Amino acid sequence: MNKLLISILAFILCSAVYGDDGFSSLEEQMTGKEYKAAGLDKLTPEELAALNNWIRNHSVATLDTPRAGSASAAVAATTGAEPADTRGLKNKSKDDGDRTPIQSRLVGSFSGWDGHAVFKLENGMIWEQDDKDKFYIREIQNPEVTIKPGLFGSWHLSVEGYSSRCRVERVQ
Repeated sequence: MNKLLISILAFILCSAVYGDDGFSSLEEQMTGKEYKAAGLDKLTPEELAALNNWIRNHSVATLDTPRAGSASAAVAATTGAEPADTRGLKNKSKDDGDRTPIQSRLVGSFSGWDGHAVFKLENGMIWEQDDKDKFYIREIQNPEVTIKPGLFGSWHLSVEGYSSRCRVERVQ
């Protein structure tokens, strides 16, 4: 009974802290059996909140949620502007026919893709690999990339100086 009370308290605390921003905590995502099997029932409410916070800050699914106090949140709040470039997004409302190539740089180090790669671009776009191809190179920093449209609505990413490419899907 005590563990149940602590879990409920942790859930309420996490809900109050995080608000309704599209993030689902571990408690919401897992069944009771999964939660217990993972040993999460042994965490204190503070430890559970810290774990949920870490997942929130490192999840690709929540990267498009502007954080309070961020520059993009401030600009969006004052101008009401939507993202300028919607190329590659599945549920876009405008620019439906814009399939021009995208050129930018990857942020950070790059050593290839392995079937599960996520590509963060300097222009703010985030793409993830949509095929199982593998390609490895010696690590390089901030390489220039081109994302070109393909058949049937697909997009392909290639790195400057290399002939390999992979199919990608935009997530932000």
